[in-house]
Amino acid sequence: MSSLHNSPKIVGLTGGIGAGKSTIAKMFFAQGVPVYNADQAAKRLMNQDQALRLELSRILGPNTYHKGLLNRPWVAEQLFANPELLDRWNACVHPKVAEDFIQWSVNQTGPYVIKEAAILFEINGQKNCDATVLITAPKALRRQRVMDRDQLSQQEVDNRMANQWSDQQKIKLADFVIENIDLAVSEQRVVELHRALSAQFK
Repeated sequence: MSSLHNSPKIVGLTGGIGAGKSTIAKMFFAQGVPVYNADQAAKRLMNQDQALRLELSRILGPNTYHKGLLNRPWVAEQLFANPELLDRWNACVHPKVAEDFIQWSVNQTGPYVIKEAAILFEINGQKNCDATVLITAPKALRRQRVMDRDQLSQQEVDNRMANQWSDQQKIKLADFVIENIDLAVSEQRVVELHRALSAQFK
């Protein structure tokens, strides 16, 4: 639960790669809900926070940054092939993102905000949320979406999926689930859920 008494309630929005988290987040934003994208914040902090840059460079070495910016393709290749390195990396990045989110959330208005995060249950992030929404989709559809979006091979996508929990594991922890196959159906579900959450947190 959120401990920020004067701030809006926190609704964590998560889902596996290719489930359509950002698409659903945009639907909540269209309803007037402030949205914080933890993945985008992490990218910004990894490039701009000097202390974090040093920590990350200690993990992967001098190739971590190239021409002053995070060497993302190379870093992803290293991390998704080595779960231990990925854990160490996340242990540096996630606390920075958590601090950044708190600073952002205290300046928002409305009954609740959305915190969109690819990894939420995996790091026990639900404990800092007042409710959670899980976005799901069939694995084959998720795989194809990511292959089309990021121009990755099936093996590259499967490697990334292997580092995330299954939908079955996440469903047990989620307060609400949106199966994101048909966008019109998903949008109607968001409208209904926004109405319910606004009433719950007013």
